[in-house]
Amino acid sequence: MIQAKDLQPQELSALLHFYADSGVEWLLEDAPIDRVAEFAAQKVAHEQTSASQLAPQQRADRQQPARAAAATQPLNPPPVAMPNVDAVAAAQRAAESASSLADLKAAIESFDSCNLKNGARSTVFASGDPATRIMVIGPMPNADDDRDGLPFSGRTGQLLDRMLAAIGLSREAVLLTNIIPWRPPGNRMPSPAETAICKPFIDRQIALAEPDHLLLLGNFPARFFFGETGTIHSLRGEWREVTVGGRSVRALATLHPQDLLGAPATKALAWRDLLMFSQAITRG
Repeated sequence: MIQAKDLQPQELSALLHFYADSGVEWLLEDAPIDRVAEFAAQKVAHEQTSASQLAPQQRADRQQPARAAAATQPLNPPPVAMPNVDAVAAAQRAAESASSLADLKAAIESFDSCNLKNGARSTVFASGDPATRIMVIGPMPNADDDRDGLPFSGRTGQLLDRMLAAIGLSREAVLLTNIIPWRPPGNRMPSPAETAICKPFIDRQIALAEPDHLLLLGNFPARFFFGETGTIHSLRGEWREVTVGGRSVRALATLHPQDLLGAPATKALAWRDLLMFSQAITRG
C-alpha cells in the first residue's frame, strides 16, 4: 500500500481533490476502530468509578430527591399524530384551500399532522420563479436545507447550480422544490404513510405552478411520479407524461446531485439528460 508520506506534494494534492470530488468527508485511521463500543466501555467505566466513590448512605440520599423530583415532574409526551387516513384527509383539505403558492406555503407551515414536522427544524417550501413553467423536484430536504430553510442548500445545491448553469438555467429561473417539505430524521427515506400525507401538497403545488416540464432528481421522485420501483438508472433519460392535479405534464428523471457527488463517473449520464431537457424547453 502506498502511504501519504511516500507521495509527492502534487500527487497528494491530486489525491485529496479526487477524494473531495467523490464526496469523501472523513479520513480514517490505519486500523478500524469501533467508536460505539469504545464509548460504551468508557460509559460503563465512568459509572463504576462514580458508584465506588459513594458510600451506601450517600447513594440512598442522592436517590431519594431524584425519586421525589420524578414524581412531581410534569409529563411532556411528544405530539401524537392523528391516524394516517385522517392525516391524509386533513392534508388534502389544507392543500385544496390554497389558491396561490403563498397560500400553500402558509398551509404547509401550519400543518401539524405529519410526524416528520416534529423532528425538523424548518418547513422547506419551493423557491424560484413559477412563471417559467419549469419545475425541478427533489425528494426531501437534507441537513443543509433544514438548517437554511431552502431547497438544495450546501454542496448538493452548489452542484445543482452548476448543472442548471450548464444548460443556461439558474435556480432563480425555475421553481425548485421537494416532494417532502420536512427533513426525515437522519436523512432516512420517508415511510409510505408519510409520503401519502405529503402527496396532496406537492400535487397542489404543481397544479398552482402549472409547469410544462418537470425535471425529477433521483430515485424517490422518479418512483413517486412514474409509479414504478426501478432505480434511477432504469428510469432516467426518457420523457414521460404524468398526470398531476388533473393536468398532464412532461417529466424527465435524472440523477440527484448527491448521486453525482458519490459517483462522479455518472456525470456523463446526467449531462445527456440535461441536454435532452434543454432541447425540450427550448422547443417549448
